[in-house]
Amino acid sequence: MLHITDGDSVAGTLRESAIAGTVSTYGDLMYEGPAPGGLEAEAWRETRARFMAEAGYAALEEARQYLKACDDTLAAFPQHEEVVMWLDHRLSDQLILIKVLDWFSRQSLRGVKLSIGLYPGREHFVALGELTADQLASLADTRQRVTDAHFRVAQAAWSAFTSPDPTAIEGLVETDTSALPFIATALHRHLEQFPSVDNGLSRTERQALSVLRDRGSLAGRRLFAAVQDMEEQIFMGNGSFYRLMADLASVRHPLLQMSDPLQLSLGEVTITAEGRNVIEGRDDHIELNGIDRWLGGVHLKGDQAAWRWDRASARIA
Repeated sequence: MLHITDGDSVAGTLRESAIAGTVSTYGDLMYEGPAPGGLEAEAWRETRARFMAEAGYAALEEARQYLKACDDTLAAFPQHEEVVMWLDHRLSDQLILIKVLDWFSRQSLRGVKLSIGLYPGREHFVALGELTADQLASLADTRQRVTDAHFRVAQAAWSAFTSPDPTAIEGLVETDTSALPFIATALHRHLEQFPSVDNGLSRTERQALSVLRDRGSLAGRRLFAAVQDMEEQIFMGNGSFYRLMADLASVRHPLLQMSDPLQLSLGEVTITAEGRNVIEGRDDHIELNGIDRWLGGVHLKGDQAAWRWDRASARIA
């Protein structure tokens, strides 16, 4: 077997388990940075590698090599009898799942089986990384064989996510996506990261400013934990969150202040007077500070966001 997972935690547990096979990680956080559709493989890798380097996640050449290794591992699938994708319900994992399935849908499988490892038997399930080696091993006999229905939903979902028009995602989630039971909820949460019609803040930004307004200054780690507690399910890692907070502190009219912006954990984080005006709807973050942000295939840039999220109607406006 070839096992594909999202990071070192699950990969390490898989290697410790009784499940045989080769374990490979595909850990690109595609909910951040450019993910435009229609790119050839090399152009896609270069686009993502440049973002990873600019974001400080890796040196440019290191990012290039990592992404190339991910693609090379997939391309070598005929060497295996089966490929199992160990990817859970989080947006980060669901994006990897639909990208990989979309790619496999265009390959000649040559008898290689494709499967998805799911974990249905635990209350308050957060992510695959919390499972023990024995718990992961127990999933081997319950993995789900990939069918044409999985391919159809993955193709449509990947096309919608990478589209320059986010209403394509709205159209997708209104269709039958039950073959991939977590994708509709994950992509809905992605849409909530678009600037709000109320104040120009994404859901994560709004939650962070609300916590600071209501509770006062907090250490970066405590702020991250408080914001995660406001999510229905785990959404982003601390590195992504800290980057987002640092952006709010470095704009023309800062909404946050932090005692040590160069430190990964940001030090002590405080809401500014302008941040209060924005969170309370008296000012608009985008009109004050502009935006230059990719959300999937959508590039928001300038002093007016072309697409916004309307919380009242739960739709893109």
